[in-house]
Amino acid sequence: MPDLSHQTCRFLTQDSDVWTQNAWDHVPPPEDQTETINASLARQRLVPVPEDDKKNYNAKPAKYWDNFYKTNADNFFRNRKWLHLEFPELLTAAEPDAGDVTICEIGCGAGNAAFPLLTANQNPNLTIRAYDYSTHAVKLVQTNALYSSPPVGKIEAAVWDLSSPGILPPGVEPGTVDIIILVFVLSALHPDEWGKAIANIHKMLKPGGLVLFRDYGRHDLTQLRFKSGRLLEDNFYIRGDKTRVYFFELDELALIFTGSRASPAQKTSTMTEVVDEDEDNEPTSLPAPSQTASPASHTPVDTSNSGSDDTPSLPSSGLSSDVHHNLLHPLAHCPPHPLFTIEQLGIDRRLLVNRKRQLKMYRIWMQGKFRKAE
Repeated sequence: MPDLSHQTCRFLTQDSDVWTQNAWDHVPPPEDQTETINASLARQRLVPVPEDDKKNYNAKPAKYWDNFYKTNADNFFRNRKWLHLEFPELLTAAEPDAGDVTICEIGCGAGNAAFPLLTANQNPNLTIRAYDYSTHAVKLVQTNALYSSPPVGKIEAAVWDLSSPGILPPGVEPGTVDIIILVFVLSALHPDEWGKAIANIHKMLKPGGLVLFRDYGRHDLTQLRFKSGRLLEDNFYIRGDKTRVYFFELDELALIFTGSRASPAQKTSTMTEVVDEDEDNEPTSLPAPSQTASPASHTPVDTSNSGSDDTPSLPSSGLSSDVHHNLLHPLAHCPPHPLFTIEQLGIDRRLLVNRKRQLKMYRIWMQGKFRKAE
């Protein structure tokens, strides 16, 4: 993890100063955030998704992502150039003398991570493999001009479902992938599919291979904004376009990848306030992690003191309630743990401020690096 301790931090000590800078470091949740969370979750639980509809949404999720990409084509997501800053391993793999490297982007969508990497690539021996279970998304990748004529290296794309039981994507043999990019993908799966997904990821990677991970965090703004009739089960929702999304806790990710909860020393947190006049809606249009004016340092967080005076505690009703019940025992269809070690696991909390509408919006994302055990 980059050491940013040498950089000057800006601490917000007076609320009236909020508009004097365009970024503030280490901003804790507001005092009334617990009330906001409890009220939102209680409202959602009153009217969950009907049981018959749940079956339909979970039966063929790829169909809804196909519809999404047909509607939005390749103009919905920004290119994820920020990945190169958050995960410098990608740029290292793209250096001229990096040698044979295979990177797989799972859940590639329209190629918003694959193509920026391909554009920056100087390694003739770099292979980028892009997979998605949306047929239309893969077509968008394959019709991109860079796909047919990459400047350096090569790219291949195919339709593949991460939760396929023991079936690896086309062209991938077990133990042949160096890096897997898994960004806003695991949250789209049903919790019953987590075990199959991790088994496939583990099988694809070489010993010592790396998973670069980013996804939605528990009690993110988008979770709290869900209206009635969108709750599939706790922390798992159906969007208006019928795609699914889960909101994770750090310990859930640690359990998924390693079989154990993370220790306080393994957890990090970044808190930054970002002033942004234009963006006030969906996560796909918000500033990327390293595109903020002043990057905040990643600092260890001792979760045993999360209820201190400095940082209001957020709702939890017991040790087991903060993780999905599937994680209270070994995941189905998953090899025995430990499968991975944690190299990075943290919460990225961002306070977005819309000056025009005088709104404060709290975003929460999870980020991690998981190394396959040798």
